Amino acid sequence: MWRRKVSAMLLLAGLAVPYSAVSAQLIESEPTYSVTDFDWVDQDRSRPVPARLYWPTAATPEMSVPLVVFSHGIGGSREGYSYLGKHWSAQGVASLHVQHVGSDEELWRGNPFRMVDRLQAAARETEAIERAADVRFALDQMLSDEMGGRGVAVNRQRLVIAGHSYGANTTLLTIGAQVVREGQTIDYLDSRFSAAVLISAPPFYGESDVATVLNNVSIPTIHVTATDDVIQIPGYHSGIEDRIDIFDAITSPNKFLAVFRGGSHSIFTDRTLTGGRALNAKVKVATADLALAFFDLVFEGDGEALAEWQITWQSILARAPEPMSHDSAQGDSHDSHWTSDELLIASMNFM
Repeated sequence: MWRRKVSAMLLLAGLAVPYSAVSAQLIESEPTYSVTDFDWVDQDRSRPVPARLYWPTAATPEMSVPLVVFSHGIGGSREGYSYLGKHWSAQGVASLHVQHVGSDEELWRGNPFRMVDRLQAAARETEAIERAADVRFALDQMLSDEMGGRGVAVNRQRLVIAGHSYGANTTLLTIGAQVVREGQTIDYLDSRFSAAVLISAPPFYGESDVATVLNNVSIPTIHVTATDDVIQIPGYHSGIEDRIDIFDAITSPNKFLAVFRGGSHSIFTDRTLTGGRALNAKVKVATADLALAFFDLVFEGDGEALAEWQITWQSILARAPEPMSHDSAQGDSHDSHWTSDELLIASMNFM
């Protein structure tokens, strides 16, 4: 197997204790990982691209290590979503967390009366484009000769792009989402990625036809949200219906949706209290392991971990997962497909 699965007993044990304790249990029982920060600069754009790498320390250049490139939400940083980086790297999957300097933690600093202006500037289309370019540059750096043995060890056939909120929007741009401006198509597809994790994906503001925007997305995707997943910043409001619209608009049948009951938009960040302490802890562990189960299905054709996941976490889902039927894929460039009884979906009838 390309990674060691977390045992069902350990996951179930985590249901009764705070996330900090669960995290400690997970890390102690798994291979160790290292954390390395990079202060890269894209000279072509004169733009810093800081990044943090979670790397399985047991990995060697002779090994083949899957890599996730992660994009944070608005106001985030490379230090965020550490629970994902730690958990994935402890399971043998490297995780590179990219920081986007035009929409990162600096937004919260400075004159508080100008914060609304800073947030709105960060959400502009120009910054969305720069974020997609950040991802491409960071992956280039990770695969370059400068990374030595780590770069050599990365499995080029198992590259995953992931993101939360604004980072999910960045992820969609990276895997084929297109918008037309003044007769020109904005296209930032990076075909090196072969799977995507979309957490709390926001809408494409100003776009009335999301299906057209996402028409070219063809790689397998997993979508994660919660019934109380609401984005609310000045000038922008987005609820779970937007996450569902994004999921529905992707025509590739190789997609999966998980909806947690309750929660919040920021429950998927490193904040430990939002959405409720108990649920917060469970959702974090469930989200981290859901991604790994999805990778098993995409890269190994093995749906066992995904089936186990739905049983383990059924109690916090909006509704018990059920089979999703779909037509056979046409024109998909990937070799493997899974059957409808392997494609599980948490029902959208959560009201």
